[in-house]
Amino acid sequence: MRDRRTAILEAAARVIARRGVRGLRVEELAVEAGVSKALIYYHFDGRAGLLGSTLGFIGDRAERYTAGPSGPASLSGASPPPAGREELERSLLLEFQDVPEVRENSAAWGELRASAVFDPELRGELARSGLSWVREVADLLRSATSRTGAGVSGPVLVAAAERLTALLEGLSARWLSGILPLEHARALMREAIAVELQQLGAGVRADCDRVAVDV
Repeated sequence: MRDRRTAILEAAARVIARRGVRGLRVEELAVEAGVSKALIYYHFDGRAGLLGSTLGFIGDRAERYTAGPSGPASLSGASPPPAGREELERSLLLEFQDVPEVRENSAAWGELRASAVFDPELRGELARSGLSWVREVADLLRSATSRTGAGVSGPVLVAAAERLTALLEGLSARWLSGILPLEHARALMREAIAVELQQLGAGVRADCDRVAVDV
């Protein structure tokens, strides 16, 4: 059975996804969560605390559904790629699922990101969450290039992860708003992953060639 704090965070994510951060009112949140206003104030230190906790909840929920058993093969019908790349693709492509939880999570993240433009405190929380996500993707890239890219530096991996996560956010927003069909968004994401992995491998080979010439 869910605890009441979790119920409040689930309700906050739903409200933010539907109405944006400005539409989040304690009275309506209490009704949505089925709790009293006093309980919301008990669990969260004001609006900033609630928003920060909701952001963390959204990130944790995304980690759970992107670590699910469904892999890229089940999303595309293609043969599964090598293990390291499969894990990378699964983590990113499972952000494109036409299920309520994923749509709500992505929409709420987008609303929080938009509000952070005018809210310095929320901006800091969002930056920390974004950095954590980038580091996770950088680690997946390192694993995916372990055979051909053992010499890839941390900053290069982080830059590739930043490009992929930024593209994912843009594609997700376009998919959710109906601009892109779901399968096309997945295909574009898959192509971007392939390009980044190819570039990382090419960079390592070029460095090795330069070392060989110097020797």
